Amino acid sequence: MKKTPFVTKEQVEEIVKTYPTPFHIYDEKGIRENARKVKEAFSWNKGFREYFAVKATPNPFLIQILKEYGFGVDCSSQTELIMADKMGFGCDQMKDGIMFSSNATPAEEFIYAKKLGAIINLDDFTMVDFLEKTAGIPEKICCRYNPGGTFKISTTIMDNPGDAKYGMTKEQMIEAFKILKAKGVKEFGIHAFLASNTVTNEYYPTLAKELFALAVELKEKTGANITFINLSGGIGIPYTPDKEPNDITVIGAAVKKVFEEVLVPAGLGDVALYTELGRFMMGPYGALITQAIHEKHIYKEYIGCDACAANLMRPAMYGAYHHITVLGKEDQPCDHTYDITGSLCENNDKFAIDRKLPKIDMGDYLFIHDAGAHGFAMGYNYNGKLRSAELLLHTDGSVQMIRRAETVKDYLATFDFCDIFKDIE
Repeated sequence: MKKTPFVTKEQVEEIVKTYPTPFHIYDEKGIRENARKVKEAFSWNKGFREYFAVKATPNPFLIQILKEYGFGVDCSSQTELIMADKMGFGCDQMKDGIMFSSNATPAEEFIYAKKLGAIINLDDFTMVDFLEKTAGIPEKICCRYNPGGTFKISTTIMDNPGDAKYGMTKEQMIEAFKILKAKGVKEFGIHAFLASNTVTNEYYPTLAKELFALAVELKEKTGANITFINLSGGIGIPYTPDKEPNDITVIGAAVKKVFEEVLVPAGLGDVALYTELGRFMMGPYGALITQAIHEKHIYKEYIGCDACAANLMRPAMYGAYHHITVLGKEDQPCDHTYDITGSLCENNDKFAIDRKLPKIDMGDYLFIHDAGAHGFAMGYNYNGKLRSAELLLHTDGSVQMIRRAETVKDYLATFDFCDIFKDIE
């Protein structure tokens, strides 16, 4: 699959007259087209709703776009819950607009989630008692499942749930449902996340089959009223150009087939399906734009950028691949080998290692692909680096700043009790 930037060199040259590099930029057209496809792919399910994983891209301007398609949000902290409430996802504004999926959860977060009417997703069996003692048991609740072992598609191991800290065993799910039902829960949901960033149309249908079978067993053994099943996230994106993207239409049709095979005969044909996509919803529609400002010729060839791992930490943290396009040189041969680096005092501060690219000249702009999810959100301030701005490329070609760049004053703001910083601008 050829990776094509959604902005040109000429557009970036115009943008930087107002917003200097580095910055993250998002493509409204791509986000909207993808949201429509997701909604259409599961339109056969009457209660379907996508709950966007806020942690992936916590920007209200972008989340508002998804809200226009009837999507809810999945929150994992009190800060995200507050943002969701302010954006109109609380129970007074949108029924069941918030899922709250957390782990090792503080009492105050459960209390706040219940106040907002969020669907609380219990990660652990001990949380049943903890929730009752702190916030009280709601009438609608979800429990997170972990089957243990390895999760396979055909003969391919996709991930290792047995090593994951999330979810309950099947026996714990059964016991939790019995206890919660006795305590007045009227509607139950099931949730599981068994593999991350899968680039295969088989993941969701395989997961769905396992969760649908679990739902049938839980209904039989507990008599619980199961009204929704959350397939969570895990549908990934092709970071490398040699992979083909997932086809959400094919995925939705395959899930429908399993739904009709397993749930409908068991009398669970009215169960609503939820998804909790983050990377798939936003990943390909965001990029980090950075400028080449230094070159170094020693044992290797280095290009130094004005962005660093503080702007996009996935390559440094995971060794993750992010495709890079040198804007304006899309058709030139990739006949130079570079390490593309930032300026952190860490040797892993590299966006690419031994990457074949066109010749890079000082002042060139690099478009780092697929940074729309878990990109800006994972930023940090090591070495006193400041988070960059976020921009939105609208469908009409105009550009809007949707988060300003941090300033030194922001960095020092938590020292507001210290007189030596009071005059910082």
